[in-house]
Amino acid sequence: MYSALKNSYAPLVIRLGIGLLCGLAILGIGSTGLLQQLELNVYDGLLRSRPVVTVSHSRITYITISEEDIRRQGRWPITDKTLVQALRLLLSYQPRAIGIDFYRDIEVPPGHKELMALLPKHPQIIVISQLGGGTVARIPPPSILQGSPQVGFNDILVDPDGLIRRALLFQDDGDEVASAFALKLATLYLAQDGIVPEQDPVMPEWIRLGRTTLPPFTASDGGYVNADDAGYQILLDFGAAGQALEAFSLTDLLDGRIDPRALTNRIVMIGVTAESVPDVFQIPVRYGVQGRDQFPGVFLHGIITEQLLAAAMDGRRPLRVMGETEEIAWTLVWGMLGGVLGSWTRSVWRFSLITLAGLLLITLSTVLFFFSGWWVPEIPPTFTWFLAIAIGVASTLAREQKDRTVLMQLFSQHVSREVADKIWQERDQVLEGGLPQPHELVATVLFSDFKGFTSVSETMSPKDLMSWLNAYLDAMTQVIINHGGVIDDYAGDAIKADFGVPLRRETDEEVARDAVNAVTCALAMEQTMLRLNDEHARKGLPTVGMRIGIHTGPLIAGCLGSAQRMKYTTIGDTVNTAAHLENFGRGTIVEPQGRRPCRILISEVTAQLVDNRFQLESIGEVALKGKAQALSAFRVVPPDGTEKRVE
Repeated sequence: MYSALKNSYAPLVIRLGIGLLCGLAILGIGSTGLLQQLELNVYDGLLRSRPVVTVSHSRITYITISEEDIRRQGRWPITDKTLVQALRLLLSYQPRAIGIDFYRDIEVPPGHKELMALLPKHPQIIVISQLGGGTVARIPPPSILQGSPQVGFNDILVDPDGLIRRALLFQDDGDEVASAFALKLATLYLAQDGIVPEQDPVMPEWIRLGRTTLPPFTASDGGYVNADDAGYQILLDFGAAGQALEAFSLTDLLDGRIDPRALTNRIVMIGVTAESVPDVFQIPVRYGVQGRDQFPGVFLHGIITEQLLAAAMDGRRPLRVMGETEEIAWTLVWGMLGGVLGSWTRSVWRFSLITLAGLLLITLSTVLFFFSGWWVPEIPPTFTWFLAIAIGVASTLAREQKDRTVLMQLFSQHVSREVADKIWQERDQVLEGGLPQPHELVATVLFSDFKGFTSVSETMSPKDLMSWLNAYLDAMTQVIINHGGVIDDYAGDAIKADFGVPLRRETDEEVARDAVNAVTCALAMEQTMLRLNDEHARKGLPTVGMRIGIHTGPLIAGCLGSAQRMKYTTIGDTVNTAAHLENFGRGTIVEPQGRRPCRILISEVTAQLVDNRFQLESIGEVALKGKAQALSAFRVVPPDGTEKRVE
């Protein structure tokens, strides 16, 4: 019982093991970062494929400083006086927050004293600084606001490929906790609705903002590998980047051409968009009418701010990622599935179909997960799937080649090509664990032996005897193969052939067909013996007769020998009975007169199966060696014409 279960489940376990090893190999490669860029490219494509997020009402208005504005002002940066004028106009419209997205660490006269006096009086005004670090210089805020809550850093996290996918919200340098420019603006806006940042009740180290908790980015989230996760970062949602941003020029503001409704109770962000002032970043999505991906910094900070507002007020959850354990399991599942299906794949078209179906399913799953708010890796399972399928196919082909070699070594020289192909097609009936296994079936066994071979061997030299004997055996072998028989054994001048092996016969009609083919084969062997005797007589070579015994019944078919030398054969009472029929009587039975070189005896069982297809003569009950009971036997009488093989 245990052995049967072991043999049954062992191939499945091996295939699952192949898939697991493929998954672990790909995960190992992924841990080095070699697959990160591919995964990020997939992520970018998913971002671009999402529908644009429609904002019911705009919460942010942009005041942009274009090339035209710079020409009108006659310089860049704009003077402190111009900035004061713009700020006073904006304050008159009572926005919730004003963000200035250009540096004011040095004075730009005239109007510096007025600016320094204005800024501290209005806490809804947020200015920028740059934390810097590494090769990036630190840029302080205006001196009057040094250490003030009116300062937010504008540092942008850039991935190795130059794209922006993350935002930094907090940074703790050990002395103080600095907040991002976008976060400062968002909290000012939300404060008027009674919403303030707080700890998540379940994960205290996470920030909860209104209706949504913002889980921090970690070094291996999504497709990232050992990324810099310092501070408190979040993945950016660029869904709103595709919509038309509500923007006006500085000139429009100064000339009073802006509808007050576009400024009142909103966040107003002032920033430069002029191409001569390099303040652009590359993002994974396109925006604007021309589909550009060079995103002005002021708009980028606005996107971050809008994402925070949507999370707090609309409950729009940020993109979530699988845990490391879940990502590993996700990859390994596809590996195991690929290992199992790959082992089943035995043709090019099936390999192509299964591979393509798996890749499409992985892609579809990734897309559906993404549209549901989950970033599920696609590259590791894709590579694992393909590798597991390929190795599964390779192992299957290698195993089948080995199995085919074993079968062909056993059968190819002893059966017709058609029978050999049939055996291979239905090899599952023969092979178990890559080796032919013994099994019981019903078959017809034919034994043949020469009459007078001993006297012939005494008159010929060894070389001539071998050549003479091979001529007979070659001819008889071909006759047997042509009639669907399997050459089982040669023993000197004797031949053993089986009809109905190695594939099990499922119906009585198939068993009867084998019996008919065996008898037909015996008659054809007699005709071949007549032809050879005539040829040999003309050459002065000796001629011989032949005895044939045929019996049908249950037997055991399988392999004997060792792994180095294996032989497929049949054993059992049926085999013994056929052998005894061939050997029965020898010289005691009177042979028909004439040119009959062959005596064909069949059992009663075989006679019943051939169903009057042949002319039979009963020789009565015969006592066979080793048989306790006598057996009814029949002699086959050759017809006038040659009986054809039954297909």
